[in-house]
Amino acid sequence: MSANVQKNRMTRRVLAAAAGLATMGALVAAMPAGAHDRGHGHGHGHGHGHKPRTVDVQLLSFNDLHGNLEPPAGSAGNVSETQPDGTVKAIPAGGVEYLATSLRTARKGNPYSVTAAGGDMVGASPLLSGLFHDEPTIEALNKLDLDVTAVGNHEFDEGATELARLQNGGCHPVEGCYEKGKKFKGADFPYLAANVTKEKTGKPLLKPYTVWKKNGVKIGFIGVTLEGTPDIVTANGVKGLKFHDEVETINKYARELDRKGVKSIVALIHEGGAPASTSYNYDCDSPGAGDGISGPIVDIAKGITPKVDALVTGHTHQAYVCTVPDPSGKPRMVTSASSFGKLYTDTTLTYDRRTNDIVRTSVKSANYIVTRDQPKAADMTSLISRWNKLAAPIANKPQGWISADINGRGSTALEKPLGNVIADAQLEGLAPADKGGAEVAFMNPGGIRADLVHKASGSEGDGVVTYGEAFTVQPFTNMMNVVDLTGAQLVAALQQQVSGSNEASPKILQISKGLTYTLDLTKTGAARVVTDSIKLNGEAIDPARTYRVAMNEFLAGGGDGFPALGQGTNKLVGASDLDVFNAYLAGHSSATAPLAPPATDRITVVQ
Repeated sequence: MSANVQKNRMTRRVLAAAAGLATMGALVAAMPAGAHDRGHGHGHGHGHGHKPRTVDVQLLSFNDLHGNLEPPAGSAGNVSETQPDGTVKAIPAGGVEYLATSLRTARKGNPYSVTAAGGDMVGASPLLSGLFHDEPTIEALNKLDLDVTAVGNHEFDEGATELARLQNGGCHPVEGCYEKGKKFKGADFPYLAANVTKEKTGKPLLKPYTVWKKNGVKIGFIGVTLEGTPDIVTANGVKGLKFHDEVETINKYARELDRKGVKSIVALIHEGGAPASTSYNYDCDSPGAGDGISGPIVDIAKGITPKVDALVTGHTHQAYVCTVPDPSGKPRMVTSASSFGKLYTDTTLTYDRRTNDIVRTSVKSANYIVTRDQPKAADMTSLISRWNKLAAPIANKPQGWISADINGRGSTALEKPLGNVIADAQLEGLAPADKGGAEVAFMNPGGIRADLVHKASGSEGDGVVTYGEAFTVQPFTNMMNVVDLTGAQLVAALQQQVSGSNEASPKILQISKGLTYTLDLTKTGAARVVTDSIKLNGEAIDPARTYRVAMNEFLAGGGDGFPALGQGTNKLVGASDLDVFNAYLAGHSSATAPLAPPATDRITVVQ
């Protein structure tokens, strides 16, 4: 709470009980006005005082859409909801036709409504958007009336020049305009990148903040991506850019906004945390042992100046509405709406016209499911169908057949069935001597963007994997690399899954057949990898021997916190990850003998 609001003794007395509850974390679920279907969140009480003095501003937010215009398929398209009896139900959600309806319905009766996003709107997108360099998604976000978004790490996948094109418009420099007589207009909302500067000039790459105004009500938005973006994006994507500390940057621009008379401030942060439960309706502030939220966002939230009234976050694809104390010890709302447009957050910010600030003790927030049992927004249906017509000749080509769902993104297991298929595809594609002579392959789990779903997505028939579906799983078109690594480096890479920058949130590599080891989660750090259990084709890894290792160019550059993988020598560049994946599907399946989900028995997990 800022100083102006603290001076307001009367309001503080009225709201003392609610603020006390919030500090204890015993917040109750609150439903905003309006008949929302399924919502979950927290309220801090709602004392308005004199009506003319305060106005309720509705903040609608979402994050990590990743170009999912059509409803995400399989388990990646579900939201977990804990039922009153304690069981967990999976509810299909998402798709911009439904997201548009949800947001438009939520705005009804709210004259002061602003819509903001927490980054990764584009990048790692399904073919419908990815094939056209995410122009369809920007067009959809314009129609959704998005007011502002932070950049996420995936906005840098194709580099700063392409990000500038998404903001400002113009046809693709290589592929040109996709529709005859139509020039891409760009985003009609600002992309904010407060903590990204150009190395040469030191100046911000894009706007650091924007101020939303209506009838004298002013709310400032500061947008940042995670400082570690260069570690999780290819080197070309972040060339010439510098990424700064999130807290220092937000505090700097909060002071600047404050000096300009903007006292109500929301931070849009592409970094997040992990709540103790994956259910969207989990009470994040419940006081039990092991409850609450962990991860980078907690320390970030604790360091951001009390001038900032609420934090909209993302990156971890989790659902939460939590309070984390600000540096003055006052509770402050921190929210995230899962991913792929499956949820949106509805936050009420009570704006005091006398102080121009948010009455922090009155902030309430809840997450809502973007259900698929509501009417589709006709303008989104027509947008999807227009782009689908352009994509169809490529998207609908069959690549292979599967006998059942092969889960990747939607799998919560450390060793994912689809991870095994991808790693095996990479090993097989790069094992021939002239292709690199690979003996083992590694796949980063974050690069698996979807599940392979048995149910038909269009008219191709159940069990058919189309090019569009394969692209949705492997959308980056990373080139494959085969490098020399010593046995010692190989072991170090496996240890880096659970140590260093990956210790707090392990990144378990998906491994090709023949490689086996034990992961003991009762231990800490690098010791979690049981070194003498690591074997390749039944033989212990020899620290002094050289092994030929296949992986995508991102991992081969040491990405995702794997510096050992970046030490490879004698590099051979092969086909793209998508090409080797499609070749494997074609070679290992047919209509009469579809590919079955593989066993997940390569990593023995001790818990």
